[in-house]
Amino acid sequence: MSKITTTGFALLSVLFFGNSSENYAAQSRQNGSDGSTGTLQKMIVENGGVTLNLDLNGLNGSNDLTTRPVTLQFAAGTNSFLPILVLNGELRGLDPGSIALVPQGGPVSLLPPLLSASLKQLIVEKLPPDAAFDLAVRDSKTGLIFFNIEGNQYDYDPHAALLSITGGNLLVSKELANALGRPSDAGAMVGKISVGATMQPIEIRQLLNGQIKSVTMPPLRDAASGETPTVVPGPDVIVGDMPGMSQFGSAATQVGLAVATTSCNNGTEPLHWLALPQTDHPVIPQNFYRMSGGDNNDARFEQIGQSSCKHAFLALENDACGFGCNTSGCTTGSNLCPGCSDPYSASLNAGPNLGSRAWINPFTGSYPSNANDHSGHTHNGVSHRIIVEADDLNTTLNAGATYFAEAQYVTPHEYTWCQTHPGECNMLNNASYRQFAVSGGPTNFTFSGVGNTVRMKAAILAWASTGATVSQIEPDQGNDGIWFMGLKVTSPTKGIWHYEYAIYNQNLDRAIQSFSVPLVPGVNISNIEFHAPPQHPGWAHNGTEGDAGYSSTPWDVTQSGSSITWSTETFAQNQNANAVRWGTLYNFRFDADQPPQSVNATIGYFKTGSPSTVAIQGPSGSGVSPTPTPTTTVTPTATVTPTATATATATATPTATASTTPTATPRPTPTPRLNPPPRPRPTPLPRP
Repeated sequence: MSKITTTGFALLSVLFFGNSSENYAAQSRQNGSDGSTGTLQKMIVENGGVTLNLDLNGLNGSNDLTTRPVTLQFAAGTNSFLPILVLNGELRGLDPGSIALVPQGGPVSLLPPLLSASLKQLIVEKLPPDAAFDLAVRDSKTGLIFFNIEGNQYDYDPHAALLSITGGNLLVSKELANALGRPSDAGAMVGKISVGATMQPIEIRQLLNGQIKSVTMPPLRDAASGETPTVVPGPDVIVGDMPGMSQFGSAATQVGLAVATTSCNNGTEPLHWLALPQTDHPVIPQNFYRMSGGDNNDARFEQIGQSSCKHAFLALENDACGFGCNTSGCTTGSNLCPGCSDPYSASLNAGPNLGSRAWINPFTGSYPSNANDHSGHTHNGVSHRIIVEADDLNTTLNAGATYFAEAQYVTPHEYTWCQTHPGECNMLNNASYRQFAVSGGPTNFTFSGVGNTVRMKAAILAWASTGATVSQIEPDQGNDGIWFMGLKVTSPTKGIWHYEYAIYNQNLDRAIQSFSVPLVPGVNISNIEFHAPPQHPGWAHNGTEGDAGYSSTPWDVTQSGSSITWSTETFAQNQNANAVRWGTLYNFRFDADQPPQSVNATIGYFKTGSPSTVAIQGPSGSGVSPTPTPTTTVTPTATVTPTATATATATATPTATASTTPTATPRPTPTPRLNPPPRPRPTPLPRP
């Protein structure tokens, strides 16, 4: 049995953990630094148990010197990603990760209400090396740290593959002490923690004098429920994990962020990964969202940031998703082999040399060889990163808000394979999301992951879990991508209903130009608003018309007796108009004095295609008050009507001279007038 304390990790970390965080073409993946020989395993939790022994008197701030012990028992979450490094049966170190805690037994009385409410979502987290403590007990959803852990010792039994953590003292965190109204209790010892976990290998390397002679990646023996998708025919890149997020700069009122992404090939065929100037590799856009408002801070879901696109350039053949990496018959590096994974750290995804989204057709994945040309262009602290207004992250200004990062891999290989292998088309599952807790400010922020990455689902589906209705729309199946209609109706005051709509375009090349909600006669509408994320400014060779960048001009709003319509300029008027392009989410909202009923909204498309209708909730005019929030619905594919002559086109090639040069600098969204003068709508409603 090997034993290691929190101060003693070391020799071989570079072989696994050092190489997993960055993805440089020049990195030496074959050399060790200490001449070790034998079997080196990277392992994660298969199952186990965790015990918290707490003193209720100390935890509740009692002056009674007598301890009042209580024991909380948890099962370790299956396949919890707490990676350890084992060389020839000896524990050599741990990497940051966490063990999910599954409560065993009934509720425990006299626990602080804050802790009781979080028992079903606690994790034991291994903190980064530069943190003040080695371990912590945290709420996986809110990010609140309950206890810091010190004095713990790690033991590993190679015969049972058993990791034990003993001797850990539970110290009240500063966050918990403040939340309990007892800031002076920060650092107080209130109990002990012990962990016993059976580990399983996810990667095994055979070493000879520091040289890697072979690598195997066995599949997980018992995959976590809902987290491992079923393998599909063809190549299929997905975002398997988003392990971290950081700020990398600032400029004026904005900050520049990036999120780490781990891609995985969920398909049976190698996926092409050929670096520029070749045009057969994935591109990676990143987005950031905020959920806030209302009594439960979930009334609205807004996109507050978007990045340019990272161009992939080299595939490492790891097994982070636990699919069982298979490199047999696969050219590594220039392909992501079946079941294999490839990491990009947040710093690599921060660029700043990321290519413009304007060059890319998000459905076909096509782009030109100059899609990442930055000649004649200088960068600042936010260039091409996830641009976010600092005020949108300020926790004082956004109390109770929750935040979600989203990443997507768009690749031409999936589309070209689909054309020659009908039925093996995997272009619609490439986006994943993860919640992140935000701290710091007002200009420098830090981020910590909350819960696991939700694979193959767009971030708007996090809103659906709060009672919002979200429907997936595919207006021209097989020829263009998908978008989502999200809505939630709440009643903030008696007799008033708030209508909140979100339109998210995942990979629809034609984009969206107008949104119209029918109204009944006599309904009174107020507090009309529009929200869109900041656009990146134009730069030389960015793929937009005249290199001007996309407009940030808020959409016009027109209200008549029968509808309220938001719209931007048409494609014919301005190719750079502020349309809902791929990878963006726009919001439309108003208050009404009438409760909701089922109606059909009308969507006008930007580049091509007839308008279509989609089922939503709108003011009914009945005066009868039903339940204000619709039942949660996530519809995989909604039927839209009509879609005549809807033929997708590739991303438009910009011309040398712009017919219109919109302002490229984002500016605050004004509140539209309640009763703007009537004028023709830019996209007519479909004929009956």
